[in-house]
Amino acid sequence: MPSSIDYRSTSAHPAQRVYSTMVDKDVLEKRLVQMGGPGASLLEYEQDGEGVKFTLRHGIDQQDLPPMVTKLIPGGDVVIKRTETWSPSGQGRYDGVGRVAIAGTPATAKATMHLADTDGGSQLVVNIVVTVKVPIVGAKIEEAVGEQIKQLLAAETGFTLEQIRA
Repeated sequence: MPSSIDYRSTSAHPAQRVYSTMVDKDVLEKRLVQMGGPGASLLEYEQDGEGVKFTLRHGIDQQDLPPMVTKLIPGGDVVIKRTETWSPSGQGRYDGVGRVAIAGTPATAKATMHLADTDGGSQLVVNIVVTVKVPIVGAKIEEAVGEQIKQLLAAETGFTLEQIRA
């Protein structure tokens, strides 16, 4: 049964500024260098009047994963393919969807993302549904993967806000 995880972050910056920074190609590449892990790269990047779509490859060293997760992945680092699509949805509002696949595992994640202006800044709200199709221990693995995703989102949010201040 899939596990749902919610992530929220606030910023003193308007949504437009946060959005333009977090989907900027140069910022994405810089973020991957800093926190993307082994073999990280920007695989695809498309921007048009409707929004932005990009695909990232992240790597996680197996020793950085909980033992429960490493049992699913025989030898080597974990390779994660992540696609996000973002578009403006109104004044000071941006919506996105994301998909994550972990190569060689029965683990996937889907996300809906909303970034909007608030009084004094903006707020990012992400809902992630993690699915691990493994009998008996799937729910425990989903929880562990969900916590890893929340930590990654917090680190990426911090990186984005640092780029705005720079």
